[in-house]
Amino acid sequence: MALFEFKLPDLGEGVLEGEIVKWLVKPGDVVKEDQNLVEVMTDKATISVPTPKGGKVVKTHGKEGEIAKVHHPLVDLEVEGAVPVQAAPHTGAPTAPPPKPQPVAAVTAPAAPAPAAVSAEKVLATPVTRRMAREHGLDLGQISGTGPQGRVLKSDVEAFIASGGTKASNGASVQPRAQHTWQPLGSSAVDQRIPIKGLRKKIADKMVRSKFTAPHYAFVEEVDVTELVSVRTRLNEQLAKDKAPLKVSFLPFFVKALINALRRYPSVNANMDEANQELIVRGEFNIGIAAMTEQGLTVPVVRNADRYSIRALANEINRLGTAAREQRLKLEELSGGTFTITSLGQTGGLFATPIINHPEVGIMGVHRMRKRPIVMENDQIVIRQMALFSFCFDHRVIDGALGAEFAYEFIKYIEKPELLFLELA
Repeated sequence: MALFEFKLPDLGEGVLEGEIVKWLVKPGDVVKEDQNLVEVMTDKATISVPTPKGGKVVKTHGKEGEIAKVHHPLVDLEVEGAVPVQAAPHTGAPTAPPPKPQPVAAVTAPAAPAPAAVSAEKVLATPVTRRMAREHGLDLGQISGTGPQGRVLKSDVEAFIASGGTKASNGASVQPRAQHTWQPLGSSAVDQRIPIKGLRKKIADKMVRSKFTAPHYAFVEEVDVTELVSVRTRLNEQLAKDKAPLKVSFLPFFVKALINALRRYPSVNANMDEANQELIVRGEFNIGIAAMTEQGLTVPVVRNADRYSIRALANEINRLGTAAREQRLKLEELSGGTFTITSLGQTGGLFATPIINHPEVGIMGVHRMRKRPIVMENDQIVIRQMALFSFCFDHRVIDGALGAEFAYEFIKYIEKPELLFLELA
């Protein structure tokens, strides 16, 4: 028998770590090759990690809720034969089934004395976090860590800066002066403390990173969608006559209009490479469609959306939405996006300013359509179907004038949807 150290394999594009959601094995268990060992949640999806070898579980590394690093030890196995060569990174792990819901217990925070000053060198933190702190002149010893064993995370530094944390005259980091002393808050009989973890924690971290990193600006315009509503109605009537099991929403039309606008303004169809400070203008049109699920907001990606017809787009968007709600999305269906659409349908309100799906540089919000009296060019008042569209861009790379031009290029195809047919390949 020999000891085999199985390390966490590559989990997908740009994924360096994941949260251990649930161990599926324990020390002493005998597992077969390709049997799932653990459920790991990344910022893209929850996946099950299989073992490349069969054997007896000797040790598991990390507890549920802790962070597991790619290429770091995950499970020690006792296997048959000689000591094997370290397994190569395993890819293509299947999407995990939804984890069983766990009851949430109310927790009362114990009182704690104020922490003593801690040397930044003794603080648990990754090199990226330390570099970020140095760039902002901050002392890690003054920042509360929310990671395992009190590790200071990048999001902790971002939250510290966002809350007004500054560098004192002596170089030490100081928090904004409080007007009163905070006391631990207990729970009454009707209170409930809900830990921010799992997918909700991933969403929170990503939103903070995007809002903190990319200086957002918004552009909102009112759009006459009367002709689009008419075209969609006629299309669905024809599909009903053909007894097709499909009803086309407005989203496929929005995707087609966006692609035409992105072709004319390619710098909007891009990702921001923070490490190298480069704008990567993407050659593919991979459109993310934000979908609300019971677990939280998910953004499945329609890859190569320019190759689809309106009808095919409707099918693909429906398929991805269903897979998102059932937690069956694959990693490649959650990554590689170049631009995102977010829509709340008829509950979309007047307008909103959505947060960019970083590292993308633009996002579009779709809001409620309603009939309104509109004054036409001849001063005649008519009833038209109107809607507001909101666009948010990364101001580091997309100037205001460019963002407006891009928006009006999109609007052109929405107000005159027959132009979409001129652009079909």
